[in-house]
Amino acid sequence: MNSAHRNAGRTSRGKRLLDRVLAGVPADESPLRHVEQLPDRPARHADWPGWAPDELISALRARGAERPWTHQAEGAEAAWGGEHLVVATGTASGKSMIYQLPVLSRLLTDERATALYLSPTKALGADQLRTITELGLDGIRAAAYDGDTPHVERDWVRAHGRWAFTNPDMLHHGVLARHSRWARFFRNLAYVVVDECHTYRGVFGSHVALLLRRLRRIARYYGSEPVFVLASATVSDPASLGERLIGSACRAVTEDGSPRGARTVVLWEPPLLEHVAGENDAPVRRSAGAETARILTELVVEGARTLAFIRSRRGTELAALAARRALAEVDDELVGKVAAYRGGYLPEDRRKLERSLLTGELLAVAATNALELGVDIAGLDAVVVAGYPGTLASFWQQAGRAGRDGDDALVIFVARDDPLDTYLVHHPPAVLDRPVESTVLDPANPYVLEPHLACAAAELPLDEAAFEIFGGAPARAATEALTEAGVLRRRPHGWYWTSRERPHREVELRGSGGQQIAVVEGDSGRMLGTVDPESACATVHPGAVYLHQGQSFVVDELDLDDGLALVHGENPDWTTSPRDLVDISVLTTVQERHPAPGVTVCLGDVEVTSQVVGYLRTLPSGQVLDQVPLELPARKLVTRAVWYTISDELLTDNAPGGAGLDPARIPGALHAAEHAAIGLLPLFATCDRWDIGGVSTALHEHTGQATVFVHDGHPGGAGFADRGFAALFPWLAATREAIVSCDCPAGCPSCVQSPKCGNGNEPLDKAGAVAVLDVLSTAHGGVAGQG
Repeated sequence: MNSAHRNAGRTSRGKRLLDRVLAGVPADESPLRHVEQLPDRPARHADWPGWAPDELISALRARGAERPWTHQAEGAEAAWGGEHLVVATGTASGKSMIYQLPVLSRLLTDERATALYLSPTKALGADQLRTITELGLDGIRAAAYDGDTPHVERDWVRAHGRWAFTNPDMLHHGVLARHSRWARFFRNLAYVVVDECHTYRGVFGSHVALLLRRLRRIARYYGSEPVFVLASATVSDPASLGERLIGSACRAVTEDGSPRGARTVVLWEPPLLEHVAGENDAPVRRSAGAETARILTELVVEGARTLAFIRSRRGTELAALAARRALAEVDDELVGKVAAYRGGYLPEDRRKLERSLLTGELLAVAATNALELGVDIAGLDAVVVAGYPGTLASFWQQAGRAGRDGDDALVIFVARDDPLDTYLVHHPPAVLDRPVESTVLDPANPYVLEPHLACAAAELPLDEAAFEIFGGAPARAATEALTEAGVLRRRPHGWYWTSRERPHREVELRGSGGQQIAVVEGDSGRMLGTVDPESACATVHPGAVYLHQGQSFVVDELDLDDGLALVHGENPDWTTSPRDLVDISVLTTVQERHPAPGVTVCLGDVEVTSQVVGYLRTLPSGQVLDQVPLELPARKLVTRAVWYTISDELLTDNAPGGAGLDPARIPGALHAAEHAAIGLLPLFATCDRWDIGGVSTALHEHTGQATVFVHDGHPGGAGFADRGFAALFPWLAATREAIVSCDCPAGCPSCVQSPKCGNGNEPLDKAGAVAVLDVLSTAHGGVAGQG
């Protein structure tokens, strides 16, 4: 075990809890890969601003805020003075007070003023609304306006509400599309709060950036210029993120004045399972969920209040169930101390769970990231993060829930059987010392920009001033494309929407557009959920096993024309995985580099053609029962990609600088390098491996050489490939290191196997992938093995 201790002295509570979790584990089988002590931080206070009304200060003091922290005073002063700002401080640092002070002060001193609050989830909006309501201030008239709001109440909010709490989806469909009904509200709009703005990344973030520009345009039409206050987890360059989101300069508030207890941070790798082999006989580690359940059990026995973040809804239920079963063997009274928390629960059930955790009635909760986004659960003894959540910002957001009143706490990161997780636990600085990521979004993506310009034109005709709001030259080009397509019509005073039907319903903010596929239980007609059209053929094809809220269903029929997948309840012993054929064509090369003879690196636009042609049925042991053919339509995706080519001479040359591969090994080597690179890209771009895809070939028709592509999974791209191109050689060096650090002999899920491979992880050549990456390292002027 490698360990580092920044605090010497007494044994911390976090260390004592860790000793409990490790009790009974033989030293030579320790799952610990690193232990780090993070120091505590004392509070720094400031005075209440002189402009805040006495009744507001009294209400905040009554809720325990005797004095504001320094960052709260700094941010509130800037917002009151009319500056747009981004607050990027840690979890439980009181970011909400920064907007509460100026917004409530304005609403209390100007009876006509209004404010808008936006959050990515309804649960977070409800939580913040409840906080405002409990202050008991007269005349604020704060109210929710979301999909759950009854129509009668919606009318009241439009007519009388002063602080509306909503989300991007409702702002798009229910407010901007009918802005004339909100004229009173827009005319007096003083503040717009955008909470948890770090979640607005990729295609979703690009949609929200354009939505906020439309909001500013409508407010300006009614004569108001609201101040934007954006709240975020710690992100890299928050001022730049704020400017990309709202299209105007933002001040960053980053110096956190709140107190924080010391934390013991542990990097934990589950052990390999003896006598168990997975796909292609690869070794398999104990799952992160099962390991987390065991950790939860020990912490509950110790009486520690614990929150475990697990990536899937099904995983939360299974972890809580496993912990309860284990506790039943220790003490029946402890069984009721553990629960699951995830999306899909009724609001009253979520509130009950939150209260039970705060009061101590519950000691442990296994949760999805629904508890990451601002819901007020903090001050816990321990946090377990089961699987890397995709970004360092999310990791520290989740870890920040640990620590009560300055007391020490324990944070355990449990690695999944995944290349990125494996890399991180073996390279502690990548977690503990690396700055958090920049948030990637691209409002100029024409696949996102064009539909928003159509919506903007339907709201108000576009004119020359609109181009500045929506990004200049790209907005002008997109408007011309819409005009040529007949979507907009040019007239002397601008560009007009031509149809009677509004375009808003055609825009899917949280995806790339298109009709959602409804998943319906055939016998009852009950709608279980929806699936993006892009992923429907892979996830709800006939015969697929579909999981919903811990229940298992099998798909009977998929009708893409009607947007319907019919399923029936069944709990088979096997799982399904799709098999597809993928082809990729280069459309344009935007940038090109030649780091060495025989090696080319490119960034450009590509067309990806994919077709699900069948699926495998696999037992939990990894044994494949059979392969079932399917006849489904091909899907074409025009997107952004980064790719590199290597000449045959370099791949087969045994001399220094060459890979020395037999030609028969080249496809497997490239395929393995592609898989591992996809797994590691989230280390350099704010994305998940499911946001991206890849193709490798020993001879590509357009490049004429062996080529590895990694592409964005969204039309037009989401900025991930661009980040990969900019950081190509550090990214590939980390990829090589992840492969060679893995103990498996020939490739496994921790290094080169992929859970989303359409070819059944065949062929794969682990050693060949290292040889390929060594060629690229040499081309860059590096030394193989460094990185």
